Amino acid sequence: MNKHCVALLGRRDEPTDAVEDYCRYLGAALQPLGFSMSIERLCWSELGWRRARRELHRRAEQWRDGWVFLQYTALAWSRRGFPLAVLRVLRELRTSGARTAVVFHDAEPYGGNRAVDYLRRMVQLRAMRKALRLADFAVTTLPAEKISWLPADCPKTVFIPVGANLPSPEDAWRKNADLRNELPTVAVFTVTGDANEDRAGQEEVDCIAKAVRCAAGRVGAIRVALLGRNSERAEKRLRERVDETRVKIDAYGLLEGEAVVRVLRSADVLLFARGPISTGRSSAIAGIACGLPVIACQGWETAPPITEAGVVLVPQERREEFGPALARVLSDAAYRASLAERSRRAQEKYFSWSAIAAKYAEAMRANSSQH
Repeated sequence: MNKHCVALLGRRDEPTDAVEDYCRYLGAALQPLGFSMSIERLCWSELGWRRARRELHRRAEQWRDGWVFLQYTALAWSRRGFPLAVLRVLRELRTSGARTAVVFHDAEPYGGNRAVDYLRRMVQLRAMRKALRLADFAVTTLPAEKISWLPADCPKTVFIPVGANLPSPEDAWRKNADLRNELPTVAVFTVTGDANEDRAGQEEVDCIAKAVRCAAGRVGAIRVALLGRNSERAEKRLRERVDETRVKIDAYGLLEGEAVVRVLRSADVLLFARGPISTGRSSAIAGIACGLPVIACQGWETAPPITEAGVVLVPQERREEFGPALARVLSDAAYRASLAERSRRAQEKYFSWSAIAAKYAEAMRANSSQH
């Protein structure tokens, strides 16, 4: 009989909730290892905190002696990113007799230079530090040494990379024979913000445009497959910045997981321009999971095992190097194949849901023995 554990979520993210998808794939992968995971949501934004706490008290009685994994992002537990309420939730769980773990999907506090940003950062740091003290252990999606607020050699943290929120991404490893005569294809999976109104989104699309223009100038006509969040909004700005006789653009918008795998299966490389790549970036890891070379920026959070995959790293301050890197991947078949093989090996070893679930199971067993 499987041991039961709970993934506890806060406010739902719209239009898609990557944390809920994460828990769903994790739960399925835990089943063969002797654990069943149910997904529970504390609907404080609809009920208000007073009613939500009463509801939590009622439900937590059923979770006594089981593991509850509280999924932490600042906005899941506060509309404006002041998540002190998460501490009340953890205390209620402990009082009920549940074993508690916090999964830090937000590994660092939010940035910004306004007075409210400094205050929010202080509150988030306090909430994360106290949550770590209250929990039996914590899961971090970045290596502990990369997280500024964690104490050195903290024994209560377990590093577990995120996986791709996709069903059977390994299906993309087998390229269709009818794709061989298609244009070389660059996939771009999700774009930051609104590329028509948001400055970060505009700069990101401009960076993508420069890269594909450079690559098309060196290798000939290419295709760009835009998919995921904000991709349809990015399409117009991208079209304005490329020569459509050299760069064909297909924008797919939000897709179900199976459709994402099909689109990535048709691609030769994933271009990730949403900031530095890391083990917490599921949209970048989607490319790795589908066996693609990935071109991305290197930043403070870039560390193994992401560097073991077929990732071409560009310094964050020299994004103009995206273009030459993309041209080389598209023009050099042997180089592209070696990168793809590295991505497939990294997926099997680190980023598959079976590998992730094995780390969760090990952490639960190790910490259960300490009670």
